[in-house]
Amino acid sequence: MAESPLVGIIMGSKSDLPVMEACTAQLEEFGVPYELVIASAHRNPEKVHEWASTAADRGLKVIIAAAGKAAHLGGVVAAYTPLPIVGVPMKTSDLGGMDSLLSMVQMPSGVPVACVAINGAKNAAIYATQIIGATMPEYGEKIAAFKRDMAEG
Repeated sequence: MAESPLVGIIMGSKSDLPVMEACTAQLEEFGVPYELVIASAHRNPEKVHEWASTAADRGLKVIIAAAGKAAHLGGVVAAYTPLPIVGVPMKTSDLGGMDSLLSMVQMPSGVPVACVAINGAKNAAIYATQIIGATMPEYGEKIAAFKRDMAEG
C-alpha cells in the first residue's frame, strides 16, 4: 500500500506539467509521497475549492501551486486551507512569467503564499520537503544530506 501523500501539487493547466516534472522528480528523490491535480482557479473553481478545503483532512502537510498569467491559484488555495502554500510562477509567452510572479507575491495580508522563482519547480519541492522536515525527522535528514551533497560538489 502506498504512503499517504504529504504534498499536494496543483497546477492550473496540463501545459504546466513539463515544468512541474522537476518538482515531482525531486519529491520522488526525497521519497516524499505526493498527489497531483490539474484545476484552474478560473475554469474549475469548484474543483479547486473541494480539493483545497479537504487537503488537511486528507493528510497533506504543504501544497505547491503552479500557475501562469494571472496566477491566482495559489491565493485561492490559500484561502481554503490552513496549510502552507508554495507558489511556482510559470513562464508565460506574454510577459515571460513576470505576470505570474507578481500575481503570486502580491497576496493580501492574511493569505500568504511563499513563492519560488519563475519555473522554480525543483526549489518548490525542496522547500516543501524542508517544511515537512521541520516536524518529520526522516525528511529533515534527507534535506540535510541533500545540502551536504551539494556543498561537496
